[in-house]
Amino acid sequence: MQRKTLDVMFSVGGLFVAALLIVMGVVLTSNANFAKNYTHDQLAAEQISFKPADKLTAEEKEAACLVKYAGQPLTTGAQAQAYADHYILVHMNTASKGKTYGEVSAAYTALTKDTNADPAAVKAAGDLRQTMFMGDTLRGMLLNAYAFGTLGTIAIYAAIASFIGAAAMAALSLLGWRHLRRVPAEEEVRLGRRQAVPAPA
Repeated sequence: MQRKTLDVMFSVGGLFVAALLIVMGVVLTSNANFAKNYTHDQLAAEQISFKPADKLTAEEKEAACLVKYAGQPLTTGAQAQAYADHYILVHMNTASKGKTYGEVSAAYTALTKDTNADPAAVKAAGDLRQTMFMGDTLRGMLLNAYAFGTLGTIAIYAAIASFIGAAAMAALSLLGWRHLRRVPAEEEVRLGRRQAVPAPA
């Protein structure tokens, strides 16, 4: 095979790969922007805000993220994760003394079946069960927003990598075209070696 033919194949192939990477980068950027905007809009609609710094309890101040986001509206995936795991969950654990919703619900069910149970205790257990249910539900929604936002962040990094790869492939293709001009027309490549064809006598 002639060296020029091989150079043309590699150069055209490189340009094709570069074009494909650009398309991938554009698609990934679009997806990243959608995830970011969707997460922001959905969280902003809930109108949740972090407690101001001067209103944080000593326990809440132990979470650096609550201090960092103090007083801010909750609009990003990272903020959603911080609020779910370092605000809601902490208060749920305090209220239930570390028990899960399943454990609290089971205790409430047992109380309702006990005919000798104190009505006040049954009501308190029911209130705690409702609090835990609402807390778990809100945490689930916030952590879904966090996951969606994280996927958007990953997509933007992948898009940047695609654009860098496209630039590298385009540069290599241009170098291939440049090399093509310098290769003698009669030069061939055989088994990994370049070999010049003897000129006709």
